[in-house]
Amino acid sequence: MSFYKKQKKSTNEKLFEELIYQEKHKLYRIAYLYVKNENDALEIIQETIYKAFISFQDIKNKEFFSTWIVRVLINTALDYMKKRKKIVLLDQIEEGISGHKTEEKIDVINAVERLEEPYRTTIILRYYKDLKVKDIAEILDCPEGTVKTYLHRATLKLKLDLREGYGNE
Repeated sequence: MSFYKKQKKSTNEKLFEELIYQEKHKLYRIAYLYVKNENDALEIIQETIYKAFISFQDIKNKEFFSTWIVRVLINTALDYMKKRKKIVLLDQIEEGISGHKTEEKIDVINAVERLEEPYRTTIILRYYKDLKVKDIAEILDCPEGTVKTYLHRATLKLKLDLREGYGNE
C-alpha cells in the first residue's frame, strides 16, 4: 500500500472520529430514549459506530453525516429491541411535557410506548428532539408527506389512548 493511501485512510479515520465526537451526546440521548438503560444505550451506540465506520467511505456528502448517523442509530436500536424484546420506557419524555402532574406524565410515557413503529419514532423525533418534518423524513428515508401522516395518526392514537385512560373526562 502506498504512503498516499495510508495517509488518506488516516485522514478519513480522523474525520470520522471528529464527526462522531460532535454527535456523541445526541446519539446517546436518542439511544437511551429507546431502551431506557445506560448499558443498552452504550451497546447500541457502539454497534452504530461500528456500522457507520464500515460504511463511512460510501457517504458522498459528509455534511449530511448527522442525519445519516441518526438513521443508522435508530435502525440499530430497533433491531436491538427486537432481538432483546425490550419494553421501551421513555422517562426522558417528561422533559418535553411541562406543567403536567406526574401521573399525567407517566400516562403520556406509557401511551407513547404503546405506539407501534414508525409512529413512536416519529413522535420522539418531532416532539422530544424538536426535529423538523424535513429532517425526520431524511432520517426515516421517506417523503415528508409520509412523516406528516405518521404524526397525524400517532397524535390521534395518543389522544384516543389517553381519553380511554381517563374515562372520557
